[in-house]
Amino acid sequence: MNELLLDAAHGPATPGREPEQPSFSDEANPLGLNGIEFIEYATARPQALGQVLECMGFRPVARHRSREVLLYRQGGLNIVINAHPVADRAADAADEPPAISAIALRVRDARAAHRLVLERGGWEVPTQPEAMELNIPAIHGVGGSRIHFVDRYREFSIVDVDFVPIPSVDPQPPAVAGLHFFGVVQYIGRGRSADWIAFYRTLFGMTAIPDEERFGILPAGTLLRAPALEPENGFLLQLIEPPKESDDPAGERLQRIGLGVPDVLAAVQALRALGMQFVETAATHSGQRGALTKTYLGSVMFELVHHER
Repeated sequence: MNELLLDAAHGPATPGREPEQPSFSDEANPLGLNGIEFIEYATARPQALGQVLECMGFRPVARHRSREVLLYRQGGLNIVINAHPVADRAADAADEPPAISAIALRVRDARAAHRLVLERGGWEVPTQPEAMELNIPAIHGVGGSRIHFVDRYREFSIVDVDFVPIPSVDPQPPAVAGLHFFGVVQYIGRGRSADWIAFYRTLFGMTAIPDEERFGILPAGTLLRAPALEPENGFLLQLIEPPKESDDPAGERLQRIGLGVPDVLAAVQALRALGMQFVETAATHSGQRGALTKTYLGSVMFELVHHER
């Protein structure tokens, strides 16, 4: 949904609701955010996308109990490939490229966080869990994507309930070269920066980073920082408008994942050994600040950013 507007009418207060927990009075982190639990791709070509992820160091570790969904993991990174026939989030046709269809945010209390976001104007996504599946609350995000709220990620994860481990596979494969979630890049319409900054600030407590503070080799756009209960779990969101002389025919969407790494060139070397290719041009090339993979399957790319956890 490309016309998201903050409107309290979309999240009406319900009479008789219990008062918010005292912990949610923290203005700096109203939802108790604590990082990203998983990022989901919707695609009709799960095997091809899986091969790309394996070149990035991910390994398939579990299958969903009732849907055509696979979990890929390395270190603390979880990526879900959703090829379920009823997946209606941005990539449900065979000839369409994969699309980032959902982000799951770790929060202190998923139910309370979801309720607070609705009260602040978020648009609820109705959920229909099947037998033995968790009911994961969500709201609408950019381009038909979903933003989920997850509070089970420490002793055990939601994937321990909804997924079945693949036999004889290491359920916790180590991260290549220290890769970890750094952020997500979102493409937006021209002149829409203020709208989206207000969306993420009001609903999630994100704050804009000064223009002089930049990361990676593609510094365009506006950077927003998400608060986190534990600083090492914080992440950034980058909003990028199309060039002035053109519009983006693909529309507003989550465009790519940014991965932090302590040594970019060492990570590039390790990923090249796995088969990943990187953009090497005069304008964009691998360096100590960052690197950009080539685009696979028409839409899938990853950005490496120098970042110490």
